[in-house]
Amino acid sequence: MNLKNWREIRDRLSRMDRAELQDRLRQEFAKGQDGLLSRLGYDFRLASRPSGRRKTGNFFFNSDAVEEIVMQLRQRLPAQMEAIVRRADKICNHQFDLLGYKELDYGEPIDWHLDAVHGKRAPRKIFHKVQYLSFAEVGDSKVTWELNRHQHLVTLAKAFRLTGDRRYADEISRQWRHWHTDNPYPVGINWASSLEVSFRSLSWLWAYHLLQGSAGVPDFREEWVRSLALHGRHIERYLSTYFSPNTHLLGEGVGLLFLGVLCPELAASERWKKLGWEIVLREAERQVQPDGFHFEQSTYYHVYATDFFLHSVILATLNGIPVPPSLESRLEKMLNALFLLGRAGGPPPRFGDDDGGRLFDPSRNHSEHLLDPLATGAVLFERGDYKFAVSDLREETIWLLGAEGAQRWDNLESTRPKMDSADLASAGFYLLPSPQPAAQLVLRAGPQGTQSGGHSHSDALSVCLQSHGRSLLLDPGTYEYVGEGNERDRFRGTEMHNTLRVDSANQSETATAFSWKRLTQSKTEQWAQGKNFDLVVASHDGYQRLPLPVTHRRWVLSLQNGVYLIRDVLNGQGKHQMDISWHLGQDLQLIKENVFRVKGASHGLALLPAQGHGWAEEVRKEYCSPAYGQKAPMTVLNFSTTATVPQEFAMLVVTLEEAHQSPGSLLRLAAQQADPAISAYRYSSEETEFFFVFAQAEKPWRHGSVSSDAAFVCWSRKPDDLLIVCNGSYAAIDGGPELRFRRPVSWAEQAGQMTFSSDPDAPKEAVASESASRHP
Repeated sequence: MNLKNWREIRDRLSRMDRAELQDRLRQEFAKGQDGLLSRLGYDFRLASRPSGRRKTGNFFFNSDAVEEIVMQLRQRLPAQMEAIVRRADKICNHQFDLLGYKELDYGEPIDWHLDAVHGKRAPRKIFHKVQYLSFAEVGDSKVTWELNRHQHLVTLAKAFRLTGDRRYADEISRQWRHWHTDNPYPVGINWASSLEVSFRSLSWLWAYHLLQGSAGVPDFREEWVRSLALHGRHIERYLSTYFSPNTHLLGEGVGLLFLGVLCPELAASERWKKLGWEIVLREAERQVQPDGFHFEQSTYYHVYATDFFLHSVILATLNGIPVPPSLESRLEKMLNALFLLGRAGGPPPRFGDDDGGRLFDPSRNHSEHLLDPLATGAVLFERGDYKFAVSDLREETIWLLGAEGAQRWDNLESTRPKMDSADLASAGFYLLPSPQPAAQLVLRAGPQGTQSGGHSHSDALSVCLQSHGRSLLLDPGTYEYVGEGNERDRFRGTEMHNTLRVDSANQSETATAFSWKRLTQSKTEQWAQGKNFDLVVASHDGYQRLPLPVTHRRWVLSLQNGVYLIRDVLNGQGKHQMDISWHLGQDLQLIKENVFRVKGASHGLALLPAQGHGWAEEVRKEYCSPAYGQKAPMTVLNFSTTATVPQEFAMLVVTLEEAHQSPGSLLRLAAQQADPAISAYRYSSEETEFFFVFAQAEKPWRHGSVSSDAAFVCWSRKPDDLLIVCNGSYAAIDGGPELRFRRPVSWAEQAGQMTFSSDPDAPKEAVASESASRHP
């Protein structure tokens, strides 16, 4: 070990408190102890023999309820039931759909240590010596682990209950026994992650309760529980308390809770139940931000964690474990955060990493499955708007809540969501909806992540846009965590997101596959929620590290009619290369310049840069990742220039009900000699005309027929008179509408004869008049 390694160890130790140091030392001792016992030929399962049969805890369903649930599933979801049987047939042939990979052939017998995608086999070492993040040693451990989660055994068990065909139950028994032969404790990659051990435990519990009481299936509980006892021992012994205190620790706590509740004959069951529930409660407080979003800053991980809490709360309720109101509140906030992101219809934007795994049925790993928890949440919290968002009952909900839950779903009235602007302030998501046409733009302007930001991307101020259930501007996804090339860094880099890039650099520099050298800090400078508009202004410090530092500031204005103005401003020093990329939804096809239509539909999207902007424009083909391990074609529209800052670029994003309709045009108006720092634009179409003026606040200015002291003024003369003022005390249009206050206000607007303001108590004078001449 060289001097650098010793210094790194010294620095790490110096940052640990006493509790962390003690826990890490205890785990290191435990690893050495387990390794020694293994070399001596000790049978770990002998120490896990059940201590006596006690009444088992309550699972989500008992053996008597399975037939009723199966009947409900056949009636409500016949296509999904047929798909389960088809997948089970492939599993019997040892062909597996894992993550985004289809029909991976694992041979006969199954090679449980193989990454079949990359043809790499993990070594048979003591678990803690397997370098599972080393592609050279194991390939992509996620692929291997996904198979060894044994969620496919649950698919086989469901196929058996759906068809009564014994070969599915027999296949479970064969694979289960072979797995134990091929994975003696504590050897191999499949013991290297306590989270994976927990997932496997949960799969075995599901499979057991699906098979329990079935005709012709022998009672195998004692053997099953003995193996679960070893899994519980390992989870408790090697909790990710300090190594990966995020969804890893949460998932391990869930595993212990389930084992403790459902295997009461084990001597450690009460301790596991207590410890598991304590972890769930503690992590709900630590991992869920005040606005309800998960602290990893990833949509997929938010859903992942929501699933963990949902299943735990339902199991606890069924077994008389008191659920604190604080946990119920956190869970409802998590569901509500997910609902807000997806209320425009279709999948929510996928900010951050896409893990590819799910707690229930891993085939639900695409964007369209991310709203699934809302179906269960609709029943639990009697939320008709959640029901509207997902429209159909989910298989998971029927298994979790039974026929009674399905009936409660039927009795729940579906209510159309309110499409008011909203924010998830802690996570930094700003949601700007448009009721007509139905659309929602989401801006990400929050923290890059927690701890090392392991599952966040370099995507400050990126936007995503949904409309009519489709992604029009999308986040391209994750693709992989490890691989032979540089795809991990590319997919989480700034270029792959709908934001501005400077000098071909990422906003944050990568350190490892799950860390950054420094996390980018974003700042929300203004968030105005008016009656007829919404405006958010935010900036970040990601490019302050450049030799010539610059600051990127983004203005996003919603006119609440499907029209969004996005203005990017770069301030700082020197000459820089600037790129802004727009990643278009897979369903969009170009029909004319910068106008796109959704395939098979009439609606679409127009991207209208200011005319004469002078930036180079390029349309190119790229790849997005619909699911972990998958690539699919995607169109990218890129604008670039090399120039001395300050610089700005304005784009109008227009959602179209009819893609063939004229979207209008955006024109940058000539600067006035009196104040060249003022920027003004005019958007005009057959139906509308808007003027936008940006200036320095608290300083009187004039541009054409507009005079004000505000940072921003927006004026529309058709279809209706509208005047908007932000960060100022007055704005006046020559011969037109006028707003005046005796002190500056954050925002104010005048629509017809109505006046609204962020400060209703501000002394004001507002007059409106007509004029034939209204052009700035």
